[in-house]
Amino acid sequence: MGKIIGVVSLKGGVGKTSTVVELGYAIASFGKKVLLVDGNLSAPNLGLYFNVLEPEITLHHVLARKAHPSDAVYELDKNIDIMPASLFFRGEFNSLKLKEKLRLLRRKYDYILLDSSPSLNEETLAVMLASDIILVVTTPDHVTLGTTIKAVKKARQRGAPIKGIVLNKVHDKDFELSLSDIENVLGIPVLAVIRYNLDLLKSLSEFNSLVNTKPKVKESHEYKILAATLIGEKYKKPFSLKKFFSIAPKKEEINRTIYYEQVFG
Repeated sequence: MGKIIGVVSLKGGVGKTSTVVELGYAIASFGKKVLLVDGNLSAPNLGLYFNVLEPEITLHHVLARKAHPSDAVYELDKNIDIMPASLFFRGEFNSLKLKEKLRLLRRKYDYILLDSSPSLNEETLAVMLASDIILVVTTPDHVTLGTTIKAVKKARQRGAPIKGIVLNKVHDKDFELSLSDIENVLGIPVLAVIRYNLDLLKSLSEFNSLVNTKPKVKESHEYKILAATLIGEKYKKPFSLKKFFSIAPKKEEINRTIYYEQVFG
């Protein structure tokens, strides 16, 4: 049975959808079969990342009981498919049926990644309820941290399995919140630190992923290391003199090791 990973945040612009894309491609790079699902039903954009603009059948049709889940799946690349949502859907649908509908696809995929709404609504709740594990995406600023606290609180109230934070769009500036500050406030380990990289925007313009187009940049390696941690694989980052002379591992590296040992022994 495939595992479902939900990616949530209650603020737009933090890179939630790009995290779904990059992590999905990173997991697929280990030979796993991956499905990306656009759970942001009110303002879907996952399909836009791949120029999937007006698919005939989408997740909306599935949740409206007008189509079988497999009919809303489209091939993107080797080992990776997408289930987009409709940009303009007229009709009633039940977002809380998401878990039930995805159950029919678990046998076909090793991992299903869910994008979510940037609002505290029924769509976000549906993603939380459907997920086996949840990753929270945030950026290192006070405004985003405030909304992230709300997301974490809501998830915990529902008993959602939050496993870690993806700290995204990091510029390494003194005015940014530190990793320790964020962990202390949220009480959740940071599993990945993704620094801002313009190449990600370039890959987006090409309807592709950074992991695909720039596999050697450190941000791609970070996604692959996170992927390996979540799926129980080993990934050896290329040799670096800076890494060789570093005295101690970074906090996110320690967190990943702890997670890996707890889950996979």
